[in-house]
Amino acid sequence: MPGGSAAARSRGGGYPVSSVSKGIKKVEVGLKWDPSPAGTPPNDLDIIAATYAADAPYGSPVYLVHFDSRSPDGTITLNRDSRTGQGFGFDEVMTLELDRLAGSFVRVVVGVAIQQQEGQRVFGEIANTAVRIREGYTELAQLDLSEVSGYPASTVAEFTRDESGAWSFRQDVRGFDTDPTTFASIMGSER
Repeated sequence: MPGGSAAARSRGGGYPVSSVSKGIKKVEVGLKWDPSPAGTPPNDLDIIAATYAADAPYGSPVYLVHFDSRSPDGTITLNRDSRTGQGFGFDEVMTLELDRLAGSFVRVVVGVAIQQQEGQRVFGEIANTAVRIREGYTELAQLDLSEVSGYPASTVAEFTRDESGAWSFRQDVRGFDTDPTTFASIMGSER
């Protein structure tokens, strides 16, 4: 499904930062899914994070973090990368140290894309897909991507920095009908 139209569904909502709080500091995004049935190609899902600068918060990402990469300053790291969904619990895990990001960054968008070698799949074709977002032991969100079941890519979270420097979280589920490369370039676009 190359090229593509973005988002048909969106769900906002999140955890506002109170005036006493210093905001979100370090977040872990976990992704899991069931392995494909025997005799069929493996399903490879990837977490992708895109960073945006203050002068273009909805423009092109300054940089992307995905499989086999990390941020230049080491603040966003893909700790585990699964290519099959085999394992226990969350097989793919990304850590975002928002409190260590340079002050020039005001927005980070996190998404999930299906990276298939043979043909394109959509989330509805992959069993037991789940995303968990947490700060320490506090769960910020857990979702199953069922509302974007007809899409091969989706955003799941948006982190924004306010004028005081505090980061806040908003769950942002938007399906994208496009390939992973195009998705990575447009996932932070305005609706």
